[in-house]
Amino acid sequence: MNIDLLSNQPEFINEVSEMVYKEFVVKTGSRMKFEEVVHYFSNTNEYAFPITLIAYENGHCFGTVSIVENDLSVRKFYKPWLASLYTKPEYRGRGVGKLLMKETISIVNELGYNELFLRTEDASDYYRKRGWTFLETVSDEKYEKIDVFKMKCR
Repeated sequence: MNIDLLSNQPEFINEVSEMVYKEFVVKTGSRMKFEEVVHYFSNTNEYAFPITLIAYENGHCFGTVSIVENDLSVRKFYKPWLASLYTKPEYRGRGVGKLLMKETISIVNELGYNELFLRTEDASDYYRKRGWTFLETVSDEKYEKIDVFKMKCR
């Protein structure tokens, strides 16, 4: 299994866009169009936000995660954020998410940040089991309950 920046593997932009669109756009009722998601992932970076990582092997991409400056408008003072961690169902249980998070933490550390934040509406147990520290539960204009977590990067 390989973990790399999406910007180094542009042949996977559409596949990553499909994963994120189905899991995080359609399921949340966002009005974002698929073409906008493709445009977003066509413009990710190596040393500046947004940064997107992928897990791939033998020409198949099966996981992704992004690092963004902010992922929760009611908590702009937390930064940066892990966002859109996703592993295709048939690859779950193989440590894909764990490897993507590990590389994300390494990049955040290299960029000089001491902490990384994330938000989740339905996966709090997943992150607790992986060492993330629960900070608070907040609400925004769309969701009733959003749990916010952090991870030390140094």
